[in-house]
Amino acid sequence: MATETSQQSAWLRSYYFARAAFSIAWVCAAVLTADHSGIAALLLVIYPAWDAVANFIDARANGGLAANRSQALNVVASSIVTVAVVIAGMRDTYAVLTVFGVWAILSGLLQLYTGVRRWRAYGAQWVMILSGAQSALAGGFMIHRSLGDTLPSILDIAPYASFGAFYFLVSAIWLTVSAYRSKARA
Repeated sequence: MATETSQQSAWLRSYYFARAAFSIAWVCAAVLTADHSGIAALLLVIYPAWDAVANFIDARANGGLAANRSQALNVVASSIVTVAVVIAGMRDTYAVLTVFGVWAILSGLLQLYTGVRRWRAYGAQWVMILSGAQSALAGGFMIHRSLGDTLPSILDIAPYASFGAFYFLVSAIWLTVSAYRSKARA
């Protein structure tokens, strides 16, 4: 059992580092291409698609989708949002920001639930819980912003992705330090 928990903890560390790296790369690309609407539109579609794939891979590595219902729901939600971003993008950037806001609320609540569920087994989930809560709040801010007069852009979503990168990185580092401490005690 301890070996299985150790392997799952190692998986989560790698997974969180990968999620952080993707988000960092996405934010850099968003900032560099904000003035190029075609590339920005593609990035806006890639972000929820990546979230769907990442949640699917993580759920499979941790007992499957049936054992990880919050992630299964996140896979479905992120897949639907990927399509919704394409459709909203055909309308205007206000609609895209609204879709991202609704998604941030839903995926944040699902991430919060996943963090609470994993707390006992892996520790270091307080960061994911905090991230989920902040995601839900950021979603509300995005929806509010989408109702304003200023034309939204990908730069309105980049801070959300930046905080996601930060939280995944902190979680990965926290789990890494915890693993080293556990080895030192053994």
